[in-house]
Amino acid sequence: MRLVIARCSVDYAGRLTAHLPSAPRLILVKADGSVSIHADDRAYKPLNWMSPPCTLKEGTGDDSGTWTVINKAGEKLIITMEEVLHDSSHELGVDPGLIKDGVEAHLQELLADRIDTLGKGYTLIRREYPTAIGPVDILCRDGDGATVAIEIKRRGEIDGVEQLTRYLELLNRDPHLAPVRGIFAAQEIKPQARVLATDRGIGCTVLDYNALRGIEDDKLRLF
Repeated sequence: MRLVIARCSVDYAGRLTAHLPSAPRLILVKADGSVSIHADDRAYKPLNWMSPPCTLKEGTGDDSGTWTVINKAGEKLIITMEEVLHDSSHELGVDPGLIKDGVEAHLQELLADRIDTLGKGYTLIRREYPTAIGPVDILCRDGDGATVAIEIKRRGEIDGVEQLTRYLELLNRDPHLAPVRGIFAAQEIKPQARVLATDRGIGCTVLDYNALRGIEDDKLRLF
């Protein structure tokens, strides 16, 4: 991972345009190729970013202070450096991944055991299917025999969609699996996550934990 703290301005050119005026910011360049721009007051959320696959080109000569990041759709993130305050690189190695909480782990187990709840003809390939950046929660085939990767969360947010996007990029490089489509499954899916998933061709499924467990609602009934 490369960490750069610099006074810079940022311009995004794609389906929309956006401009960040000059200010000190943190720029993260990760091993997966992603580039994100951070302020000091937004928690973990970047001001702007480019998800992989994308390429970073650092200018030379008169353009030495300009970084241009381009994704496969031709969208550009242009970072104009005015002053670099810090620039360091660190090898983090392969991350073991997040250990799921009890509900997420149980949701994965239940859905794998009842994979046909996603549709007629669905069959399980395996749980925790390994990739170079961590395991996919569930890999299965749909009724037409196409490969489907499923990422399961208790609460579905944008970072979960980004995670599944990275998995799909790797899985689609395997000719024995491709084409692979994705399903983002959670007990609750935030509107922003649903919009991003839809934009990337990822399906969304809301999971009913009690229904998967076969438990009826705790309602008073007359017998």
